[in-house]
Amino acid sequence: MTDRTFDLPDLGEGLTEAEVVRWLVAVGDTVALDQPVVEVETAKSVVEVPSPFAGTVGVLHGEEGAVVEVGRPLITVVSGEPMAAPDPAGERYREEERAGSGNVLVGYGTPQTGGRGRTRRPRTRPAAPAVSATGGQGRVPEPRRVPLVTSPLVRNMARGAGIRVADLEGSGPNGLIMRKDVRAAIEAGVERQDVAGHETDDRNTDGRDAVPAAASATPTDPRTGLPEAARVPMTGFRKSVATALSRSRREIPEATVWVDVDATELMRLRASRPEGPGLMAYVARFVLAGLHAYPELNGCVDTEREELVRYDGVNLGLAVQTDRGLVAPAVLGAHRYTTAELDAEIRRVTAAAREGKTSPAEMTGGTFTLNNYGALRVDGSAAIINHPQVAILGLGRIMDRPWIVDGELTARKITQLSFAFDHRVCDGGTAAGFMRVVADAMEDPAAAIAGL
Repeated sequence: MTDRTFDLPDLGEGLTEAEVVRWLVAVGDTVALDQPVVEVETAKSVVEVPSPFAGTVGVLHGEEGAVVEVGRPLITVVSGEPMAAPDPAGERYREEERAGSGNVLVGYGTPQTGGRGRTRRPRTRPAAPAVSATGGQGRVPEPRRVPLVTSPLVRNMARGAGIRVADLEGSGPNGLIMRKDVRAAIEAGVERQDVAGHETDDRNTDGRDAVPAAASATPTDPRTGLPEAARVPMTGFRKSVATALSRSRREIPEATVWVDVDATELMRLRASRPEGPGLMAYVARFVLAGLHAYPELNGCVDTEREELVRYDGVNLGLAVQTDRGLVAPAVLGAHRYTTAELDAEIRRVTAAAREGKTSPAEMTGGTFTLNNYGALRVDGSAAIINHPQVAILGLGRIMDRPWIVDGELTARKITQLSFAFDHRVCDGGTAAGFMRVVADAMEDPAAAIAGL
């Protein structure tokens, strides 16, 4: 019998940890090679992780809700066969994963030996001091326990509640401190402890009564003078979003242009084919035509080599509002699809995003983003470019507005397009040209489709 432990792999997103959402197997279950064994949530999506081993589940390393670092044990499988030599197919798959091929994740996400993206020093505990041989002086006090905490979420949660993680007993593997331990401490009103890490008695060293954390005074913001109502730790998802948007604002000199579009004919076309492609599929088709005419907007800036990169093909990102926040999964290879196929892919990708089941390749592979903020009932937005892309197009809500047609005032279906672009890759003329391709196609879709 051989115990094989599978470490949490790098899920291809550049992330360092994931939360166990739901175990799909239990100890004692029989698992097959590449059978999904657990759902984990990263800062970007919920991913099913399959086992690279076949056998019987021996240990599940981490309860549901626990945060596991990349490279730490995830599941141990007991196999009746001796360890086999490395599988060449598996090695090729690992190479593809490291290269970001976008294949469906299997247990080969990380190498079996070495090659991890980050090297961490192992957490160690100081050895207990020896007892005096004479036996006359008693034991030297044991050093303070070093708390096992892998998740910044746990640390932030404890810090916000005024609780030291060193004062907690972890319920996870090997004493790992998890969020439920912090929540239990908050509910129990754990008392603050001194700097040495030992429990205080009923009075502090200066004679004042100790104040339980749960009963401490509400902190006041020094700038505004107002009491703080709450402090909410940023989730891994929010931190990921904050990092990406901050980098975009910091690195990209963006400019925004916008235009009002008469979408009356487009709405008529959509209404005439109720079983046909949706509105976003048509707009996506026109965006692809615009990127074909102005390919510099479908690329990135290589700052190290000082080169402007253009892609041969379009991975069309779609901004999707989900329960976890705003994400932008991509329709990979959108340029290869017909309008009807685009419609099906847009529906599939957006549905997967709302369920948290988008693949890592779809989450990170976009080359241009289309944002339908009209679905949020707003007219316009100066959107932030999704770094490292160089442009983003926004579509506002379509509404009846007075419009002049052939010299006559009439009601038309009007929407606003807003376009943010990286001024390093082009000037306003290119941005305006792209906008007119999309806007003209929306105003006369029959002519545009005939020319595609």
